[in-house]
Amino acid sequence: MRILFVLENYLPNIGGVETIFKNLADGLVNQGHDVSIITHRIKGTKEKENIKGVKVYRVNVPPFGPRYWFTFLSIPKVIKLAKNADIIHTTTFNAAFPSWIASKILKKPCVITVHEVWVGKWMEFTDMNPLNAFLHDLLERMIYSLSFDAYACVSESTKKNLVRVIGSKKNIFRVYNGFDYALFNPKNYKRIDKKRLGLNENSFVCLAYGRPGVSKGFDYLIKAVPEVKIKNFQLLLIMSNDRRYNHITNLINKLKLRNKIKVLNPVQINELPRYIKTADCVVVPSLTEGFGYSAVEACAMGKPVVVSNTASLPEVVFGKYVLVKPRSSEAIATGVEMVYNKAYAQTEKKHFTIQKNVNDYIEIYKKLLL
Repeated sequence: MRILFVLENYLPNIGGVETIFKNLADGLVNQGHDVSIITHRIKGTKEKENIKGVKVYRVNVPPFGPRYWFTFLSIPKVIKLAKNADIIHTTTFNAAFPSWIASKILKKPCVITVHEVWVGKWMEFTDMNPLNAFLHDLLERMIYSLSFDAYACVSESTKKNLVRVIGSKKNIFRVYNGFDYALFNPKNYKRIDKKRLGLNENSFVCLAYGRPGVSKGFDYLIKAVPEVKIKNFQLLLIMSNDRRYNHITNLINKLKLRNKIKVLNPVQINELPRYIKTADCVVVPSLTEGFGYSAVEACAMGKPVVVSNTASLPEVVFGKYVLVKPRSSEAIATGVEMVYNKAYAQTEKKHFTIQKNVNDYIEIYKKLLL
């Protein structure tokens, strides 16, 4: 098969979505399929290159608001390349429209991967002003109204929410993201000396990491720290420096928790397993998650986790875990104490393999080409 991916971002951008599609594209090439990708061009990259058999085409866009410019400036290139494709595959949000346009003009089947459905919840899950939230909500509703040939949802939770919005189950599939278990193999890593991280040697360390967006629930985690009744308890927070970074650090200072919370800058993905290995517990206090990579990463590393009982998290968590009420600092504190006392649930390992992800998408492609 000849598959054309239309993505806002791709390598060398590194993020969850980019990693998902890199693994998928590589897997398809390894099975003998022809794969091309259209993405937006960032400084220092080529307009066209071949990355391990994947043909990457980049569209020049203005430096301000590149993802929004990509929606419109990519259309001619998408139509041109889609002429030789059997399948067009895109994802939410800004690459969806040019993919749909090419699909309708050329009468080629188009698959869209849906990570999360936030219709009606943009004010709840972000700190956008009402106008921005309204516009993003409108954009998302417009995308789901375009009638793609297949919708691939990354969890049952996302699938359920999409069915609610669209009002039909037709051509909506659940395809779990692929996960690199080899990278997150606890046997391959040693603990980091806690003193090197600015932590007490004998402390009980909980780890949380990621971007501090509203939907990640870090506010509730910070407020839970004073409520945790564990001697020498400390929180290690690895946090990206986005627009809510100062909000979180100011909250830590306001609550006078500098001796209880150590904040670190983001680390490379290949270094992250060492930090997980060092922690005694990992907390994922999210208000919503499309798939919940942080939870899966910690579980794969064999660490007990405290996760919000919401969205996809109960679906993907395994090993040693405690599910807690979302938006509750008290519940998070109690969950951490339960882990400390080994009062957690235990289940068998779950397998979200990259190969299964690739095979599931191939099955969707085949159904559309019958």
